Amino acid sequence: MAIAEKGATRGHSVTGDTSGFIALYQRHVDTVYRVCYTYLHNAADTEDAVQNVFIKLLNAPRDFESDEHEKAWLIRVASNHCKDVLKSAWNRRTGFENIPEPLTEDAAPDETLEEVLKLPENQRICVYLYYYEGYSTAEIANMIDRPNSTVRNYLSDARKELGKRLKGSFDE
Repeated sequence: MAIAEKGATRGHSVTGDTSGFIALYQRHVDTVYRVCYTYLHNAADTEDAVQNVFIKLLNAPRDFESDEHEKAWLIRVASNHCKDVLKSAWNRRTGFENIPEPLTEDAAPDETLEEVLKLPENQRICVYLYYYEGYSTAEIANMIDRPNSTVRNYLSDARKELGKRLKGSFDE
């Protein structure tokens, strides 16, 4: 059995299937949004990035072996796309990344998430994928092309830093 046939029989295909694509989008849009937001830190750029990730999938349809394969592929593409956005000449020239977004009372993020978003990029992504998405360190290492030990070090460093920053919040 060919690989494409194998994936099509066991997994999900988005090749020319509008309803399949819509179902895939609905399953993973929140995850892709959160991954992009951890990189870009503002809703407008994040929404653009999410749209671009799914457009990439539409332009190059593929068969996935499972929901986890879909999710891992989308996280990888989202991560790479956001890194490209951050490296772009436009982003370096505009300097809009430090302008805070207005928050409504019901949309205010919690203090822990605010502190996670302040971590260095590698730590931030690892913390998000490990604690919010439930990936193992080996899976994260594969997604970000780093050794497993490096991912564990990023998580350890992030825990120490978050512990220092949030200590007062949990003393009550």
